[in-house]
Amino acid sequence: MAIVDPRTGQPLSSPETSGSGNQDTGASAEQVIVDVTLENFQQVVLEGSMQRPVVLQSWASWCEPCKNLKPVLEKLAKEYGGAFVLARLDIEAYPQIASQLGIRSVPDVKLIAQGQLYDQFQGALPESQVREWLGKYLEAPEGASQSPEEMAEAALADGDTATAQAIYQELIQQYPEHYDYQIDLAGVLVAADQVDDAKQLLDSLPPEHREAPKARGVRARIAFGEEAPTQAEIDALGERNDSEANFQRAMRQIADGRYEDGLEALLALLKTDRAYGDDAARKTLLRVFDALGADHPLTVTYRRRLFALLY
Repeated sequence: MAIVDPRTGQPLSSPETSGSGNQDTGASAEQVIVDVTLENFQQVVLEGSMQRPVVLQSWASWCEPCKNLKPVLEKLAKEYGGAFVLARLDIEAYPQIASQLGIRSVPDVKLIAQGQLYDQFQGALPESQVREWLGKYLEAPEGASQSPEEMAEAALADGDTATAQAIYQELIQQYPEHYDYQIDLAGVLVAADQVDDAKQLLDSLPPEHREAPKARGVRARIAFGEEAPTQAEIDALGERNDSEANFQRAMRQIADGRYEDGLEALLALLKTDRAYGDDAARKTLLRVFDALGADHPLTVTYRRRLFALLY
């Protein structure tokens, strides 16, 4: 799809053929965020996209999701240091441009390069997804700051559940319809031994999200946590290397969300003692596969290894 001049309706031609090749784009390396008007649309978006990509953000003052997306795009525009120009279009002030671009709802974000629409998305995506979207076309700058999701994961890995919880709670306020954040928060609550709160949060999700693989994974952690021995009981096993001890260790690993370690231990037990606990290792492997979901990389890998072992 070619991008057209909202005043003429004509597709943009290359600066070389239009005679404007030496014209300033209106956005220097320092000026990476520009408000679009009828007067500068040709210069900033159309001709500017011949020099470097333009991310065109359409918004409106009444649009709450737009307010959530705005600081994310501004942060990334500054972080990328001029690799793209963020052009902001107020569709209420300039409905002619919005109509010409076929914008039906906001927020609407388009990536324009060489006068062509390369990609677009609608809605207030979380920062991690916007980064992923940009990363398909532009190389991320060195030393890029962590996304909130990455900071939460790092805090959780360090055992700082309070920080991880605070980050996800803020993300939920910003993106109330991005239910993965609520599932992530439930996982943090499980790690913080607030299991009842985690169950209540999962139960409050819409049905399609309540039964999503990610939510089932958290529920599985809760179930395994209720079945698994405590860490003190694991420590009391000492150096025991019998089937019972190894199964109990695997259950604790799964309950702690260390799925790969737990799956590996169960597979090893299956190799050495298939009959243990009425085939408990195989049955537990299948439970973990169901919790993670059929498309999860660990499910794919360990289901294949289980099949090879059994057949």
